[in-house]
Amino acid sequence: MIRIFSLISCFFLTTPVQALEGKDVFLLVNKNVPASKEVALHYCQKRGVPVDQIITLDLPKTEDISRKEYNEKLVTPLREALKDKRAKVLLSCYGVPLRVGGQDTTDEEKAEIKKLDPLIKQLQAEIATLQAEIAVRERYRKTWPHIGDPKETAAKKEDLGKKQQELRGPNQQRAALSHAESQACVDSELMLLWWDDYALRRWQVNLLYFQIPEESRKGKKPMVMTCRLDGPTPEIAKGLVDQAMEVEKKGLEGKVYVDARGIRFNPKNEDGFGYGGYDESMREMAAMFEKEGKMTVVLDDKGELFKPGECTDCALYCGWYSHANFIDCCRFTPGAIAWHLASSEAVSLRRSDVKFWCKNLLEKGAAATLGPVAEPYTIGFPKPAEFFGFLGTGTYTLVEAYSRSLMLCSWMGVLVGDPLYNPFAKNPRFKEELVVPSPKGTKFVFN
Repeated sequence: MIRIFSLISCFFLTTPVQALEGKDVFLLVNKNVPASKEVALHYCQKRGVPVDQIITLDLPKTEDISRKEYNEKLVTPLREALKDKRAKVLLSCYGVPLRVGGQDTTDEEKAEIKKLDPLIKQLQAEIATLQAEIAVRERYRKTWPHIGDPKETAAKKEDLGKKQQELRGPNQQRAALSHAESQACVDSELMLLWWDDYALRRWQVNLLYFQIPEESRKGKKPMVMTCRLDGPTPEIAKGLVDQAMEVEKKGLEGKVYVDARGIRFNPKNEDGFGYGGYDESMREMAAMFEKEGKMTVVLDDKGELFKPGECTDCALYCGWYSHANFIDCCRFTPGAIAWHLASSEAVSLRRSDVKFWCKNLLEKGAAATLGPVAEPYTIGFPKPAEFFGFLGTGTYTLVEAYSRSLMLCSWMGVLVGDPLYNPFAKNPRFKEELVVPSPKGTKFVFN
């Protein structure tokens, strides 16, 4: 787990939130996919969005776009189209690429990498030799005491530690030069539409996250909330707004299913961003909706997952960790929001030959889901108690709940659904002050 937080007191936002409306949403359409505009027009008609807020772009038909094409064919014309407009939400419609490739390596960077590689190779070989020697010494320390002398073994381990530390610098330099992990979800990258020259290695802090101090936002360029009206077919994509608007008339109804794993969380020696922290957040989500929300909640706190068809009348689902192996456990009520936390679940929203959860949840009738387009690490996901908690207040739309609970942008996460969907506007389940940093007792802000 990668720590990017400090355990210190937290600042909370108290600024009143102005309700999102259709005028705040601008739709991105791929002119090379005819169904893309069909989905956008359907959304505009349903939500009363002016059609001149549809922005048509010349993009690849595939789910992937190169970094060069992203900059030239997406960001540049999009900035031009929005230069005099106030866009709070960008909604990528069916056919807009899902994932942007990594930053290209320049000739100068390649030359520097070529210089580093022999040193890295040498250090790796020395480390492997030391590890092998230590393994032999520990294996035969009783049989052949002269081989397993504790002092000599301790000295070897000290040498190993020094070599491993020595290797970190060149490895970090190489990763920076090669732009390792610089790919991202298109939508997540677009949150920084107005930002220039930010680092593309791994992630950037999402300044919309609810625990970011207000003073940390001062002097920064604005960020944009993003969402995607997408799915395996254009009809499914259109149906996401149809479901949302129908359910909003009376409020989301049904049961809450939470599939935790029984992993204990110890705040004394854990920062809350490993498996224990996320598992605890699932249990906190379940408790919140059962005790305060007065909904029927089914919590499985064991390693086994819900079985096919077991989650009947499902309004909310959150579980993990069946990686790229969808289990048809839910029978959804209209407007259901379902999310399975695992590393590859939004790698594709369209391919028919995959068992990724996002694509299959949408096919089975979920109105909204979220997931990663590539390995996100646990910290790349919202905390379940925070994301579902904000939704349960009835104060925030889908895209607002996601933006307030997502810690990172320029990274791997994608939200699929109608950004204006507010499932609990008619029947709020609890007050906002109950939505606190999760797991409880941990208050984190970014360094």
